[in-house]
Amino acid sequence: MSETLNSLSGHFTPDQLYSYLRAGIMLVAGIIIAKILSSFLAKVFTKKANAQHAILVRRISFYLFSTLIIFSVLEEVGFKLSVFMGAAGIVTVALGFASQTSVSNIISGLFLRADRPFRIGDIIKVGETTGVVNSIELLSVKVRTFQNGLVRIPNETMIKTDVLNYTYFPIRRIDIDVGVAYKEDIARVREILFDVASKNPLCLEEPPPIFIFKGYGDSSIDMMFGVWTVKENFLLLMNSIKQEIKEAFDKNGIEIPFPHRTLYTGSVTDPFPVMIMNEPGNNN
Repeated sequence: MSETLNSLSGHFTPDQLYSYLRAGIMLVAGIIIAKILSSFLAKVFTKKANAQHAILVRRISFYLFSTLIIFSVLEEVGFKLSVFMGAAGIVTVALGFASQTSVSNIISGLFLRADRPFRIGDIIKVGETTGVVNSIELLSVKVRTFQNGLVRIPNETMIKTDVLNYTYFPIRRIDIDVGVAYKEDIARVREILFDVASKNPLCLEEPPPIFIFKGYGDSSIDMMFGVWTVKENFLLLMNSIKQEIKEAFDKNGIEIPFPHRTLYTGSVTDPFPVMIMNEPGNNN
């Protein structure tokens, strides 16, 4: 310990300089080796598990290797690890009481990895947040929104909140609300919709499209038309098929109504008087 104090005061012996030089080389070389070993373990683990587990293995192994290297460097420069470990134990107890939330997030993260409700790259919705899972950390899940913002959601919140995974299954269904005028033939409308789906290469033949009669609206007959596609083509099909339905309706004379309002003046038989007044100075 006295040697360490002499070093701090600026008095270095050749042995001390050699120890510090060797400690510096050990630190730099050790960090490089830790990165190489952790990356190697992550690649090996990727073959047996998914990307999120490989990232976790890489980080934990890097921290463990780095901790061992730091201990070796401290011992090389003269620190007594027994004293250091005693102080670290006291600090650990103090941090344990102050980090109950972090511990809860870590435990929740373990449950998430065991349950695996989503993976990196999945599109999820948590509360009001919708986006792509960017990473799954020890304490939180990071989601990249479609506006390219990053949202950090604690693991404990992910456990306690309903999580909707849009891309968990390989196929998805697009539900399109369709309204037509009361004068239209529903069977003909159904035939046109199925014809549009059959001509779109992004629509799956199996499962087949579905047609649901929803009811009578204020100004239209309301229906729901659902088509299936692989999850990678969801947005492409959503945009293309809506345009194709509009074009098919126009081509076949199917009217898509807009809301109507009728005004009465106290009697349903008398017409509502309408007068068009010219503005002052306008002779038209």
